This record gives sequence, C-alpha cells and structure tokens, in this order.
Amino acid sequence: MKDNGGIQKVFETQMENPLFPVPLQAMQARIDFHDFYSGESLEIAKYKSIRVITAGLNHPSGATGYRIECGGKSFCLITDTEHIEGKLDENILGLIEGADLVLYDSTYTQEEFKTRIGWGHSTWNEGVNLCRTAGVKRLGIFHHDPDHDDVFMDNLARDAAQEWDGAFVIEENMDFLVE
Repeated sequence: MKDNGGIQKVFETQMENPLFPVPLQAMQARIDFHDFYSGESLEIAKYKSIRVITAGLNHPSGATGYRIECGGKSFCLITDTEHIEGKLDENILGLIEGADLVLYDSTYTQEEFKTRIGWGHSTWNEGVNLCRTAGVKRLGIFHHDPDHDDVFMDNLARDAAQEWDGAFVIEENMDFLVE
C-alpha cells in the first residue's frame, strides 16, 4: 500500500464519487494511516498483542490478504484473489496455515469460474482445498456473486458443509467468535 499514494489515498479514492458521496475528510475522527507493502507484518501500536500479517493476492488490480493474530487465535481475510487451476497458492497457504477462521473469496462456482478467468475471484471449492491443506479450523465462504439468489446460496451452503464440515456461508450481519 506504499505504492499508488499510500493507504490514505486508497481510502480517499474509495470515498469519492461515484463510489461514495461523502469524502473521507468529512469523518469526525482522528485517523492515522500507516503504509505497508504486501508481505509485511505489523503490530497495532496501541495494542501490541495484536499482530497483522499481510500477503499479496492474485488479482488484476492487486490485492492484499490479512491474518490477524491475538491471544493465540487467528483470523484471515482473503478477498479479491483468483486461483490457478490445479495449483495451490503458496502465499495464501503461508498466510492461513493453522488459522482458526478464514474468510475466502468464493464468488463463483467451478463452472462459472471457467468463463471468468482473469476477473480476479475464486471458488468455494478452492477455499476448501486451501483450508484443508493448511490445517484451518473453519472456512467462511464470502464475496458472493450478486446474481446468486438465496435459494442458490442455501444450496451452496449445504454442498460446502457436505464437502468439509468446517465450511459455512457468510450471511449479512453475521457475527463471528474466533475460538
């Protein structure tokens, strides 16, 4: 995030029209931005017991995956990544190894993925493969294709849970307890 103007510029761009009508400067809070490169580890200064580990992800526009560790527990956010058929992503495996909970970009089905290579997203099946290999406890399937309706997602949740009992579909307003 040190490239392209840094993390502050990324947030400012996210909050500009047409993406969002209120500029970042309108927020009534003191915000400190700390730039980093994918692959770096960071400690939250105020809470030295919280460590954030980053890794680059495979996306046409670039993306970063995160592992947050605190109190012997770990949570990983792997969004905006595209897998390569038949090859597990070593960056992701290293980041999620032994994690308690991983949220993984599962935008497409395996059939849909074949027609969307180069779009920067993955499948729940690849999330299961990665999590099994890395010894992850639970996989949250998220970053859903907006064309998938509730019935489709219910079926996907059933299929994923049958494939691996640690897998579940993320729903709106869902809370997580990492234990």
